[in-house]
Amino acid sequence: MDERFNRWLLPPLLALLFLLIVYQYVSPACPGAACPRRPPASAARRGGGPAEREEEEEAAAAAVPRLVAKFPFARGELCRRVRFDMRGRDVIVFLHIQKTGGTTFGRHLVRNIRLEQPCYCRAGQKKCACHRPGGDKDTWLFSRFSTGWSCGLHADWTELTSCVPAAMERRGCAGNRTLR
Repeated sequence: MDERFNRWLLPPLLALLFLLIVYQYVSPACPGAACPRRPPASAARRGGGPAEREEEEEAAAAAVPRLVAKFPFARGELCRRVRFDMRGRDVIVFLHIQKTGGTTFGRHLVRNIRLEQPCYCRAGQKKCACHRPGGDKDTWLFSRFSTGWSCGLHADWTELTSCVPAAMERRGCAGNRTLR
């Protein structure tokens, strides 16, 4: 009986299961007039004037819940310009947040940015030397790929704020201060 089941009944059942899964992914999420963003078929046929279209758009917008900003930043805060002086005393402190692409971004900071004096990376080493233009000791970047985990593994904002000035002094960059 098992042999007959495997030979005659199993393939059609597997094919049916496959078709159901494919249909689930290919079919529209909300058929017909149930979709709030899709204009009604009657409006598409008659063309609808601007006033009618506005009413329909308002009704559709009311059907879709609005997202409320969790952290409402002021526009001036989001659009402010910060000048970074690589030749001076400014230091970029890279806050690595897990599972956000931070490792890839940190690697790009030391390997792929076109600078007057790019970071020097030795083959086989994870850390690169990111010295200021014209300098051989002072660094402009404080990150996992330039200074290592100087403040501990995945240090958060609070740990970095208290640790970076002391770590920079230990590295011999006494003039650097974290002002921002």
